[in-house]
Amino acid sequence: MANTTSAKKKTKVIKRKTAINRIRLGKYKSAISEIENAIKDGDKSKASKLFDKFQSQLMKVSKKGSIRRETVSRKISRTAKKLALLK
Repeated sequence: MANTTSAKKKTKVIKRKTAINRIRLGKYKSAISEIENAIKDGDKSKASKLFDKFQSQLMKVSKKGSIRRETVSRKISRTAKKLALLK
């Protein structure tokens, strides 16, 4: 347990930042699952509409530092390839 006042304050900050990061990660995961479900269903029109939202959401999360930029770029690239293969 924290003993000093500064350590107690720091634990409050950590709790708040952890909660914010969990929200961001939840948005990240839900965006991925939405577009993957659309691709799995073979609905190209729905998937292409979701792709812009998907890309925006992932870049917002990476911009805040919750997830590495390289990881997000890789996810977007792979999803774009899957989307291009749909008929």
